[in-house]
Amino acid sequence: MADHYCGQAETDHLGPANRTLGLFLISVLALFLELLLIRWITTEVNIFAYLQNTVLVVCFLGLGMGCMTCRQPIVLRNLLIPLLGLVLLLSIPYTSAFLAKISLMLSVLDDFVVWNQLIMDSSRKTILPVFSGLVGTFGLMFLIWGIFVPAGRILGRLMDDHPNTIVAYSVNIGGSLVGVWLFVLLSLFYQPPIIWFLVVAALLIPFLGSPGFERRINLLLLSSVVILSWPASRELAWIEVLWSPYQKIAIAEANREDVPAAKFFVTVNNSWFQWLTDLTKEKDRSISHSEKNGFSHLDIPFLLHPNPQSSLIVGAGTGNDVASALRHEVKEVTAVEIDPAVIYLGRKYHPESPYSSPKVRVVNDDARSFFANSKNRYDVISFGFLDSHTTTSMTNARLDHYVYTREGLEKARSLLARGGIMTLTFAPQRPFIADRIARVIRDVFNQEPLSFRISDNLSRGSWVMFIAGDLQEVRERIEGNKSLAQLIAKWRTQYPLQLTYETEITTDDWPYLYLRARQIPLLYYLLAVVMLILLVYAKWRLKTEGPIVRWSVSHWHFFFLGAAFLLLEVQNISKAAVVLGNTWSVNAVIISGILVMILTANLVVALFPKVAPFPVFVLLIGSCSGLYFVNIAEFAGLPYYQKAVLVGALTTLPVLFSGIVFIRSFSVAKGKDSALGANLIGSLVGGLLQSVTFITGIKALLLIVAVLYFAALLCSPRSQDLPA
Repeated sequence: MADHYCGQAETDHLGPANRTLGLFLISVLALFLELLLIRWITTEVNIFAYLQNTVLVVCFLGLGMGCMTCRQPIVLRNLLIPLLGLVLLLSIPYTSAFLAKISLMLSVLDDFVVWNQLIMDSSRKTILPVFSGLVGTFGLMFLIWGIFVPAGRILGRLMDDHPNTIVAYSVNIGGSLVGVWLFVLLSLFYQPPIIWFLVVAALLIPFLGSPGFERRINLLLLSSVVILSWPASRELAWIEVLWSPYQKIAIAEANREDVPAAKFFVTVNNSWFQWLTDLTKEKDRSISHSEKNGFSHLDIPFLLHPNPQSSLIVGAGTGNDVASALRHEVKEVTAVEIDPAVIYLGRKYHPESPYSSPKVRVVNDDARSFFANSKNRYDVISFGFLDSHTTTSMTNARLDHYVYTREGLEKARSLLARGGIMTLTFAPQRPFIADRIARVIRDVFNQEPLSFRISDNLSRGSWVMFIAGDLQEVRERIEGNKSLAQLIAKWRTQYPLQLTYETEITTDDWPYLYLRARQIPLLYYLLAVVMLILLVYAKWRLKTEGPIVRWSVSHWHFFFLGAAFLLLEVQNISKAAVVLGNTWSVNAVIISGILVMILTANLVVALFPKVAPFPVFVLLIGSCSGLYFVNIAEFAGLPYYQKAVLVGALTTLPVLFSGIVFIRSFSVAKGKDSALGANLIGSLVGGLLQSVTFITGIKALLLIVAVLYFAALLCSPRSQDLPA
């Protein structure tokens, strides 16, 4: 069977005649396509916006098994057909709507909190929707896996056949770096899916094969992929649709009689996000018809301070809170919003045009990053709705997680002026979330916050406002405003808020705001089972003994290197998010820095080919262990470029040593294809392993990484792995 495959493999089309160029192009394609699918699937199937590493892990599985079976025939239509199937499912409104139901089906698991969650009144009733959701998830995983197996075969063949291992791996890393920034640049300019797939088509054309029937079929499939991605770029019922660096954002006219002040509404990843309201008229100052008190909940933060001259609004969105500050004649307003597309919509469509006021300074940044860099003091700090609909692409942390940690709120408190107040409004889907926020605020301010639910015809008591700071002044202001006092009393009667102050608080090491306790949610175990089923199927389908079965010691060496490296990436991104902010640009720079450090390691080995691996392993394991005792967050107060260089150097130092170990071992391995495949399968396991941070906290990853690298040391290639 193996000889048969090898014979056929000689006729496979591997791209340009220049094999180094082909290796570069397939490396760009693999990384670009990986980011594309993570972004698109998580947009249309919301549950994966909170489980982005699931898509990443399946990509690694496909690439890894492709590399390990690279001597089997490479048929490009086996990549194009599942890609076309995925595009069809996500582009056609009916099928896309059906796939979106996967989110509702899996959301019934009570220990994993997401937006638009379906609540069941008994555990027995959850079985059918969860099973159905997992079947749909398997279908998506199957298509993603199918896309990456042929790409992995091309990559593995070109790597294995290249005469210079260090050059080949450097080209692979360089191509990955280009793939990252190519997608980043498209996201920077809000380019829609059709542009993404035009880039994919351009990268795939050199691999379509020689002129003939096969090439024509491939061209037809590829053209269909591009054409069918066009509907996904447009929404006919919406005024404007933007694909920001974070999410898909759409805006439409409100036309709601029950919400007369709302002129437009915005959705994020197909879920309701925000109204754009006009509250300039006194009769419209309350969103609900049942409340005629002359103000809305947006006014409350500025009614509780005797003379608010300066205000900081984080999570400013399209500008509703900013408009309220201006109506209360705040002289200086700083509005912080992480998504530039949301700011753009606020500037263009908000009926009160708050972002056009000379009193307003708009800052496009992560709230946590702004806290660390700001030197100003504010009379009122108001947290808008920062509760996020997505995570970063490499970690389990949502975009808002580090804002609501103890350290994050301590930074916010440090920006309060004397006599200042802080208000935090949140929509806690579970009582424990409200209790956790209240306890964090109590610990930071050394006082229990003033808190109450907010009720109108939109929230129905689902929003909670927490107030901290100069509470004596706050209470006096409430008592002196009869209308406000009556309204808050009514809210407390209709929607009582019970706080125990017993829920564990969130910290930078354990930032999981939406997790009830230190445990891995059941959904993660179920997804691991689905992944195992896919692995068993893949082994059977590819007619190979596949990963893990009959692996040599050398294979395990590369496996452990892959698992450790993926976790090291997660650790680096998490550390950077705490100190530099959790923005798309920071994440892209950190990932790029990791890839550049690998290229540096390749250069070191090229210049010093006889470098002994054992001392490098000692430095590698020692640096990982040493970083466990370093609190990177202490550098947050340094000037931005100083801390960027310092944090970058500290977090990527182990990457340098890891890169030297890998390329040193890779250069002497007999089968480059199977070694790279084992490394990618290890990355898959590393992606699954990061879930342990739900229990241990993030910093413990460094100790796990050190253990995995020690296992890689024990499995270092022996003499039998050297070329003959």
